[in-house]
Amino acid sequence: MLSFRRRLALAHVVVVTAVLAIAATLTYLSLVASLRQQLDGALLVLAEQEASMLAANPDLPVTVHEAPSAVSASASASGTGTGTAPPPSYARLDRLVQIIDRDGQVLARSANLGASTLPSDAALLARLADGEAVFENLAYGDEPTRRVSVPVRGGRALAVQVAGSLDDVDHNIDAAGWIFGAMGVVLVVVLTVTGTLMTGRVFGAIDDVTRQAQRIGDRTLSDRLPHPGPHDEMGRLIDTLNDMLARLEQAFEAQRRFTADASHELRSPLSRLRTELEITLRRPREPAEYVDALRSSLDEVVRLTTLAEELLTLARLDSGQESATAASVAIAPLLEEVVRRARPAATRRDVDLQLDTLATADPAASEDADGEPVPAASAGRPIAAHLPRQLLVLVATNLVDNAVKFAPAGGTVRVSLGTREGWSAIVVEDDGPGIPEEERPRLFERFYRGAGARASEVPGTGLGLALCDAIVRAAGGRIDIDDSPLGGGRFSVLLPAPR
Repeated sequence: MLSFRRRLALAHVVVVTAVLAIAATLTYLSLVASLRQQLDGALLVLAEQEASMLAANPDLPVTVHEAPSAVSASASASGTGTGTAPPPSYARLDRLVQIIDRDGQVLARSANLGASTLPSDAALLARLADGEAVFENLAYGDEPTRRVSVPVRGGRALAVQVAGSLDDVDHNIDAAGWIFGAMGVVLVVVLTVTGTLMTGRVFGAIDDVTRQAQRIGDRTLSDRLPHPGPHDEMGRLIDTLNDMLARLEQAFEAQRRFTADASHELRSPLSRLRTELEITLRRPREPAEYVDALRSSLDEVVRLTTLAEELLTLARLDSGQESATAASVAIAPLLEEVVRRARPAATRRDVDLQLDTLATADPAASEDADGEPVPAASAGRPIAAHLPRQLLVLVATNLVDNAVKFAPAGGTVRVSLGTREGWSAIVVEDDGPGIPEEERPRLFERFYRGAGARASEVPGTGLGLALCDAIVRAAGGRIDIDDSPLGGGRFSVLLPAPR
């Protein structure tokens, strides 16, 4: 099978040849028609001149008006002429002229016809009698001949016939055919060679890109394809491929970090669980000690289970197996349930956990200067979102638990619900130290934990916020991080409101 390069070159040759053949054929036919029309026009002009002179002088004898050089030739030869002989005329150099009556009898003819006459048949005489000018080709003499027959107007039943040789026209047509053929062959060869060279250059650059791309693997994703230089179609293609390689490199790097972090997070509780069990089994212990060891092991198992469930949910979201869209679900009852479950932990830490939910989402609802949802005076439909209930519970639980865990003792955590510019807004904020600006862009990275979280004794895997962000983005929403009027950080979950 021919390569794409050869198929492209072959298609180029075929198209160029076809276009040139059509153009040359049309030009050749136009030239042939033009040459024949020129000859017909010259014959017709001479015939009409003769016919008009016969019609203008009905009383004069019927004669062919020869060129002046022919009339004076005999006088000049005998020396009887006076003055200087007129210049020669080329008007009728190869034109044969004769005048016939309605029966086809020749009444006069040009000197170059000699004793010969041009043939006339009955069909021609009938058409002349009807007043028609007739063009025809004759097999006369040793050259192809073209003739026009024109009836004389003005009552004289005569006709003028003028014939001319087609030999020069045919020679010109043959020469034009050879010229067009030679030019066509030269153009096809030149365009084929030029197209081949240009195709070779383009595909040479593609071959370079192909060889470089074949050398790039998962360990050499930092390499880039060679840029041809100009920012043409090939340059834009290389830029696009290099951008794709950069995205792949980032994705592979994120995958490597994710694998390493996941391995670390899984190894730590497993190591603690193993250590706890080994220490417990070294010697016989009291039942209370076994109970404490089992409880400690259960805590590690719960942490491993939570981590596995979060990883599984993230994997399903990434692969599209977990849908983040569903029927409309009311948010207020769900937040009440989440806050109720988090309240014991808040009480143990002496944290004031507040819940402020709007009963309805009204089009007249607005925001205050701090971006807080403000309830409208009139009632409307319940605030809701298109998100599976279990995923929305997971998002709210992670945000509320994080706020309670990192809030200072005696602090405040406020959970509020409202509308914001057509979005359903869940806001979780506290009065803690807040989140540094430099850490905010990385908070949603998987297994990333800020400096405060790493320095504290609060357990965590660094997957909670990443999981929340993945769920909210899959549902078409977003999570904003900014400063809270309470003094700490504020997480605003904005979800598309049902219409």
